[in-house]
Amino acid sequence: MKQLRPALISFVLMTLLTGVLYPLLVTVVAQVFFPAQAKGSLLVQDGKAVGSSLIGQPFDDPKYFWSRLSATSPQPYNSASSSGSNQGPLSDTLLDAVRGRLDALKAADPTNTLPVPVDLVTASGSGLDPHISPAAARYQVARVAKARGLSEATVQGLVARHTRGRQWGILGEPVVDVLSLNLALDAAATK
Repeated sequence: MKQLRPALISFVLMTLLTGVLYPLLVTVVAQVFFPAQAKGSLLVQDGKAVGSSLIGQPFDDPKYFWSRLSATSPQPYNSASSSGSNQGPLSDTLLDAVRGRLDALKAADPTNTLPVPVDLVTASGSGLDPHISPAAARYQVARVAKARGLSEATVQGLVARHTRGRQWGILGEPVVDVLSLNLALDAAATK
């Protein structure tokens, strides 16, 4: 009994500290200092949540910029099953997926002679990446402009406005937020 009582007290205290108080503190701090991020970094349009800036969305209509491929299952961009494909560079399954995406890109814009950026034909490590590289956006500008009846300069200007630089000027690479760019395209079309 001498050993059981301190063990039970420690168990109850640690459960309260790590299972109740700490999560509550983290939640309160997040809600106070980072409210948008704590609520999922949702993008809202006309009072309705249309997606998150943290999770990719599937786009396949030629009038939209296409996201990176998703490696999640059972459906694409499933945030409940974030994972990479675990397929190596010699995987026939990966090569078939890359060929399929290349065929889709070429079919959507047969006159495009630019090299296809790798992020348009492969999935990210999480399978949920909401961004593409500026090169991947440039590759799609002509197709999107043609499908929407806009000038390439107008579409390129929207891409530039939705391109984020390196974090703190040194970390990562510049990226284009696909969902916010596509929402801006829709807004430009209604003007």
